[in-house]
Amino acid sequence: MTAAVTAAPPSKTGAGALKNLKPGHRALGKLLLLAVVAAVLVPIATAQWSGATWPHALTVDISEPLGKASDWIIDNRDSNPLFTYFLGHISNALIVAIRAVYVVLLAAGWAGVTAAVGLIAWRVAGWRLGASAVVALLACGALGMWVPTMQTLALMVVAVLASVVLGALLGLAAGLSERMYRLLRPVLDTMQVLPAYAYLLPVVLIFGMGVPAAVLATVVYAAPPMARLTALGLRAADGGVMEAVTSLGATARQRLVSARLPLARKELLLGLNQTIMMALSMAVIASVIGAAGLGDRVYQALATVDVGAALAAGIPIVLLAVILDRVTAAAGARLGSHATTTHWKWDVLAVAVGTVVVALVARFAVGLDWPDSWVVKIAPTVNDAVEWMTDHLYTGVPVVGGTADWAAHFTTWILDPVRSGLTWLPWWSVLLIVAALAWLIGTWRTALTAVLAMAAIGYLGVWKASLDTLSQVLAAVAVTLVLGFAIGIAAARSNRFERVLRPVLDVFQTMPQFVYLIPVVALFGVGRAPAVAAAVVYALPAVVRITTQGLRQVDPAALEASRSMGATTAQQLRQVQLPLARPALLLAVNQGVVLTLAVVIIGGLVGGGALGYDVVFGLAQGDLATGLVAGAAIVCLGLMLDRVTQPTDRRVRAGKES
Repeated sequence: MTAAVTAAPPSKTGAGALKNLKPGHRALGKLLLLAVVAAVLVPIATAQWSGATWPHALTVDISEPLGKASDWIIDNRDSNPLFTYFLGHISNALIVAIRAVYVVLLAAGWAGVTAAVGLIAWRVAGWRLGASAVVALLACGALGMWVPTMQTLALMVVAVLASVVLGALLGLAAGLSERMYRLLRPVLDTMQVLPAYAYLLPVVLIFGMGVPAAVLATVVYAAPPMARLTALGLRAADGGVMEAVTSLGATARQRLVSARLPLARKELLLGLNQTIMMALSMAVIASVIGAAGLGDRVYQALATVDVGAALAAGIPIVLLAVILDRVTAAAGARLGSHATTTHWKWDVLAVAVGTVVVALVARFAVGLDWPDSWVVKIAPTVNDAVEWMTDHLYTGVPVVGGTADWAAHFTTWILDPVRSGLTWLPWWSVLLIVAALAWLIGTWRTALTAVLAMAAIGYLGVWKASLDTLSQVLAAVAVTLVLGFAIGIAAARSNRFERVLRPVLDVFQTMPQFVYLIPVVALFGVGRAPAVAAAVVYALPAVVRITTQGLRQVDPAALEASRSMGATTAQQLRQVQLPLARPALLLAVNQGVVLTLAVVIIGGLVGGGALGYDVVFGLAQGDLATGLVAGAAIVCLGLMLDRVTQPTDRRVRAGKES
């Protein structure tokens, strides 16, 4: 009997050899290789640039060239052909479109708009949602926010239409061309992790403060979901259907119109839903750069710490978000049904006739404008309640302490030590930690991208402010993950608890980021702790949902096998469910990090400081150099955090196999 002799595979060195190792050995190999590289580079770096903070010699002051560029743009807006013949026309077109929509809304009057929205919701999603839409709009008027609501709605209509058109065209190109898909994918990935504030500064630099800049920032922020989901729907078209259509001699255009687009219609409507929600969120945030409407009312109220006025404007934002989300989601669920495909013409006619009749009756009965006598002023009552809380709940509460005490303790015991620890670490050790985390969860390319992003922050000269922001993000993420995993596990193990929790999470997920600042200011005042609290509340629903879904999707056979072997509930969770749900848990961590960063930055409006304050200061004072540098640092920080928390496909597959 002869022994089988196999040729040894060619030896590999460096990162390539790590691919053939088991996951545990691969991680150890990565750390050892990184330690060797650090042993060579760190002594050279410390000898050249000593000190813990980022070396001044490795920074660049770009405020002067940015200031010159800003001055040149301002001086040439009225004369340069780029502005007069291209950007100026875009700006004018946006202003005309928004004014046209706003005039139509005012002409329809409060009753006509309410009837139109209610009838559309009724025909799309049933009478319950139709009635809810009517009540929501009437509540906006009752709070004295009818005109700001119409201003926000007009901006939303134009921004969503532009976002859908742009996103659909990009998605169409990516869905039909592999080369375009590979080109757009990293761009869309990067745009997805950028905080909303990062979109404000470039458009302000080009278009200045005002409505056009707000609309364009909204379009840039809201178009990627439409592009991504359009491309996904077109690329996921059933191969058998496409082959059958091709065999019938259909042209490329006919295949697109008759097969690909109908097969992708649910993804298209989901993209519309996501675009609407992101556009509303950004339209509210864009009030910082001159967009009128509900967001401006919230912004002005927060600037003066007028919680009552902020709440009066925040409630209509939430109501708009919930109604828009429910209507578009219901339309997606019913798309393709017999009623949708057969009777849509009669539905349009019924909505038009009903709107006109109601608008005419209301015009002659009470007028087009919302009657002042119907306004319920809640701001004084809310402010009285906040004043009472300040006197009785902020501090001195027996045993539990007050909310201001909690904020102070959280700042003293968690935020300050984390910030001090990060700033105490030598700059090169921060880069090493980032490289190790990114490489352990991904590839060497992931680690290189994360390190370069962190190094760019130091190069821009905002190392300390960025570490301050990072400390707030880390604290918010820690609290979010502890609460999110605990609530997600409870929801995964109890159907009743999940049913009770679902509507709460639905409302929380539809609320724009700006709105979360209102209750935390009322409870905790201003400072870094309220900014962290708002970030926790904003990111918590996504973490809970992903955790619950990941645990529920664990193979039932594995759970049954563990039960048959006598495993307790705790043992099943610890040894079966959590390991098998590891990819979902990693995704929950990633989403928690990205979402908390978005709100921590906005927390600059309520005393969060650091990069968020620099952006707010730059926008408010017209110091675009400071704002743009902080915005670039936010982009780099978001990119780094995404890379150190987002596993590669290969890593996820390894997690599933293990």
